[in-house]
Amino acid sequence: MIVIPAIDLKNGKCVRLREGKMDEETIFSEDPISTAGSWFSQGAEILHIVDLDGAVEGKPMNQEIIFSIISEFPEERIQIGGGIRSFESASEYLKAGIERVIMGTSAVEEPDMLKDFCVKYPNRLVLGIDALDGVVKTQGWLKGSGISPAELVKKFEDDPIAAIIFTDISKDGMMIGPNIEATSDLANRTKIPVIASGGVSSLDHIIQLEDRKNISGVICGRALYEKAFTYADVLEVLGK
Repeated sequence: MIVIPAIDLKNGKCVRLREGKMDEETIFSEDPISTAGSWFSQGAEILHIVDLDGAVEGKPMNQEIIFSIISEFPEERIQIGGGIRSFESASEYLKAGIERVIMGTSAVEEPDMLKDFCVKYPNRLVLGIDALDGVVKTQGWLKGSGISPAELVKKFEDDPIAAIIFTDISKDGMMIGPNIEATSDLANRTKIPVIASGGVSSLDHIIQLEDRKNISGVICGRALYEKAFTYADVLEVLGK
């Protein structure tokens, strides 16, 4: 299992939200480039970047900063999500040097477009599944879909998808522990690697997730920024 540090961008700054609420932000850095460099220097295998403004607006909004990070760290692995709702915007990120793009809303609203994208760019798409009370949410977590995570995954089971990021919205940014059972249950239903997201606040949570052999990774944000543990601590407990 790998632990992936997160950079959430809002108005060009590194922030963390609580339960995805745009008016409940904590600013952790006004220099996303140096923040990215810090995570890479500490040994991060891949960096998770989310354009929060883009997720709400439905189109990329922090591209200038994101492209600057790519330019500064051309050899590093980066995945990006937030506001990527078209074949063109997803392709633009890949052509700029992003390793893989995350799409969630389009998986519900334009599944055929995602399938076409997977044909042209196999294993470069990460399926973002954000759920609240067992129902997938879209458009920056503002709209319900009426379908379950398992139902959504089933539609893409035979497509060359790099991974699934499963986020329990009620846990995200709350430092109350991840939804390990729901994440593991989803992983049991698919051959696509599943990455946990939301709620990690202690090394014990990392250990519990690592014990579930079907979970391939976990995204950490607030816990790392608030120094509940360090990335060095993470590598130690994972034996890396």
